[in-house]
Amino acid sequence: MRPFFVSALVLAVAMPALAHDTVSPVDRLAHEQMLVLDTHLDTPAHFERPGWAFDEWHEYHWDQTQTDIPRMAAGGLDGGFFVIYTPQGPLTPEGFAQARDAALLRATAIQRVVNRNRDKLELATTAADAERIHKAGKRIVYQSIENSYPLGNDLSLLETFYKLGVRMAGPVHSRNNQFADSTTDTPRWNGLSPLGEQWVKEMNRLGMVIDGSHSSDAAFDDLLALSRTPIILSHSGPKALYDHPRNIDDARLRKLAAAGGVMQINSLFLAAGDSSDERSAIEKRQARWLDLSPAERRQLVADKAALDARQPNNEGDFDLFMKSILHAIDVMGVDHVGLGADWDGGGGLAGMEDVAALPKITARLRQAGYSDEDIEKIWSGNVLRLLEAAEMHARKAG
Repeated sequence: MRPFFVSALVLAVAMPALAHDTVSPVDRLAHEQMLVLDTHLDTPAHFERPGWAFDEWHEYHWDQTQTDIPRMAAGGLDGGFFVIYTPQGPLTPEGFAQARDAALLRATAIQRVVNRNRDKLELATTAADAERIHKAGKRIVYQSIENSYPLGNDLSLLETFYKLGVRMAGPVHSRNNQFADSTTDTPRWNGLSPLGEQWVKEMNRLGMVIDGSHSSDAAFDDLLALSRTPIILSHSGPKALYDHPRNIDDARLRKLAAAGGVMQINSLFLAAGDSSDERSAIEKRQARWLDLSPAERRQLVADKAALDARQPNNEGDFDLFMKSILHAIDVMGVDHVGLGADWDGGGGLAGMEDVAALPKITARLRQAGYSDEDIEKIWSGNVLRLLEAAEMHARKAG
């Protein structure tokens, strides 16, 4: 066992340098001087994983995780929105109760991890918190809700999550629920439900940013029409590059920009992916990485490499990801585009496997002729503007 873990340690120490071998020192310095946020970090799903620690370096090719404190430092990621995600379940009192409890436990897990690493992390609840926490040398932890299903029919729970620090939420995920239709389900409400319309009003009253990712086109239209503050797509992409239900057409992107909103570019749904049974079996084995013996780990890495050679998991790559960003900027303008790659939720692709690779994005944008000021808008300025707008509306309404 000892030789395996010694080599693992050597690789882990070497990875931060290797991750940036295509980024010049000048571009790297520019990136480090920016405030860099990502709006969709599904990493809290790992916070209750036995033996997994957020303050340790993890290797993506082993356990498939993409974000931890050391890799955030390596990639210049100053923080972002850590997601309270709940899978869609039955629309029953029992289903609502189980989802509520799971969401509250996930929120507790986020706060527990922050408390354990309070010398490196700090919870943020206002737009102004980002710069303050950044200047203190800590990583910024906002919280968001992906799928409002755990609220059941009780909108007062939104205020409970607000008091826990949540500042962004989306109504729906991969299946229709009590609030809205999903992009990947058969329409039930043809947009928002009556309860979903009340959800929008409560989000505006509290000062929370409304997230339209996963909402059907009709639900997106309703969100845009009803919200009194600009909305966000926390992890979406342009349909013009790849026609997938989760992506958004250019006409709606222009409407989003005209209303002051922002689309955060996803690293998923850029091209066809591998959803085969063989791929699923590999992913299930990787989910058990911490329980595997050294021999089982070596065999898993070899099996995955062989499968990737035969049929890539994601036909998208870093160049296609950059093409997606540049298309969105062309359509919407630099004031309405950001980054939400869906780390630890299925995101990442060849050439950008984890957050350690983020300086490559800044380097490419600089090469494309964008100023550092505009690039920092993409990294953080645009989403913080939306958060501030939501705060201001709540203060005025209150």
